[in-house]
Amino acid sequence: QLQKDLEEVKELLTKATRKRLRDVLMTEKHKLELEIKNHPPLKPKDVAEEEKSSLGGYTVKINNYGWDQSDKFIKIYISLNGVQKLPAENVQVNFTERSFDLLVKNLNGKNYTMTFNNLLKPISVEGSSRKIKTDTVLVMCRKKREEKWECLTQVEKESKEKEKAAYDTSDPSEGLMNLLKKMYAEGDDEMKRTINKAWVESREKQSKGDIPMDI
Repeated sequence: QLQKDLEEVKELLTKATRKRLRDVLMTEKHKLELEIKNHPPLKPKDVAEEEKSSLGGYTVKINNYGWDQSDKFIKIYISLNGVQKLPAENVQVNFTERSFDLLVKNLNGKNYTMTFNNLLKPISVEGSSRKIKTDTVLVMCRKKREEKWECLTQVEKESKEKEKAAYDTSDPSEGLMNLLKKMYAEGDDEMKRTINKAWVESREKQSKGDIPMDI
């Protein structure tokens, strides 16, 4: 915006003939040049944020996606009906070494955003891209090293490790108990009835001496 103002002032200077007017324009020109010099250029992420804030309409955060991988790429599939009808510039992806932001503008009167932070491993910004297919946006993250990823983000990895640690005990029966407790806590009424029934039957068998070990 400042650059446009400066260009307009310069243009007016070429047309101005009166000294007083030229002096005013010269002062404005120096002021704008100084402001541009002290104003850092927007970084790609800032540009993305600025575009998001200036968007009209309703913005939807995308949570559903599928993903796959090859030796060289992590592929994230996002389903958006009719996305192939948009101009290519309406589908933007900003990559960093450990993240990406997707912005889809004005699709059926809505804007769609998706952000992935803390990717499991570094990606190549230059080698990453996006493809628009029928009803789908495919985000291609180029791996820096050709190795298999067990999940997409660092957070997912930590969550899996915590879950594994909760059930990975030296006592098999303790691990089984933890698993049953989790199934009971998260299950519906039918699941709870099934677990209760199994528990009662196992205690009855144990009391009769059919099962020597404690479950």
